[in-house]
Amino acid sequence: MSQHSSSDTPRSRRTLNWVALGGFALIIAVISILLLAGKTVDAVHPIGALPQSEVEPPQSAESPVMPWNENECVVSFVGGAAPAPSITLEKDKLYSDLPTPTNPGQIFAGWYRSEEAAASLNTAERINGARLVECPSGHETLHAAWVTPERVNEEKASIPILMYHQFTDKPEGEDNWLRDNYMYIGDFEAHLQYIKEGNFYFPTWPELSAFLDGNLFLPSHSLIITDDDADPTWVTMAAPLVEKYQVPVTSFVIGVDGPGPELSQWVWKRSHTYDMHSAGEDGQGRMVNWGAEAIAEDLQKSADVVGGVKEVVAYPFGHHNDTTHEGLSLAGFDLGRTTEHGYVSADTPKYALPVIRMNYGMGVDVLSAAIG
Repeated sequence: MSQHSSSDTPRSRRTLNWVALGGFALIIAVISILLLAGKTVDAVHPIGALPQSEVEPPQSAESPVMPWNENECVVSFVGGAAPAPSITLEKDKLYSDLPTPTNPGQIFAGWYRSEEAAASLNTAERINGARLVECPSGHETLHAAWVTPERVNEEKASIPILMYHQFTDKPEGEDNWLRDNYMYIGDFEAHLQYIKEGNFYFPTWPELSAFLDGNLFLPSHSLIITDDDADPTWVTMAAPLVEKYQVPVTSFVIGVDGPGPELSQWVWKRSHTYDMHSAGEDGQGRMVNWGAEAIAEDLQKSADVVGGVKEVVAYPFGHHNDTTHEGLSLAGFDLGRTTEHGYVSADTPKYALPVIRMNYGMGVDVLSAAIG
């Protein structure tokens, strides 16, 4: 008969079976807990998804989100018959793409950073494309201001457009047939300083267009500054002063000469045509000799040179007629600037904007008499 050891009794075998069953049950329980834990984790962060802190929530006009780039600002808008969507702009750059809302029976009077400022119509606080985005919190809300049509008529805004050409560092001026065109750079700096200290409002070209359409209120203390031809003296002498004083100036570029160097965000390059600074058959400029289609083709090329912008064109030699205007319309240009003397008022034709010409020898006394 075989002998059994003390460890192989029926009782010991039953004990081992219970231990095995208990261990198996423990393993099953642990696996179940892990599976449940995995489902819980997946429910919060499904496989392939980012944690909620890394997912950018959707934007809305009612609840704009903070930008993830610290150099950006989310701008939302309050006011108007229909809410405008929020936009994202870069800090320390000029405002752009600001909407022009509508409200039945009222005229839009600009954007402000508070309801109180909007009610005051304080020109110094009005926000437009000639103001820098500050926005320390990464988000700001702009409030629409409104006036009645009667208020617009009472204002009777008369807006000067200054026209400069070339510059000289000689106080005595240049001794050539274009002497009057060459503004002494010392006088130009004095002009900019006077303008900067005068708290003028600087309308953008789209704002001027909306004003002429009767859709925007502009204050009478408004001013637009332009320079024709993008001459080398403009690039080397005048443009650095524009940057220094942070006053916007439109540079009308002759397209065939190229766009020229990038100067400053305060320099707005616009069309002075592509290649129309030559006389036509009757001795006047091509603008009044070519057909509308040819004019439109030239203007399209000029727009391509300045980044595709088609807001305004300055007529070479100031020449324009009905055919010229048709060409501008075909090319998609909204405004035309002449060399005729005068001020822009609410009834000025959009293709016949007058100017205040600035010549050599005109100091601050002449400027202040012209613009207030």
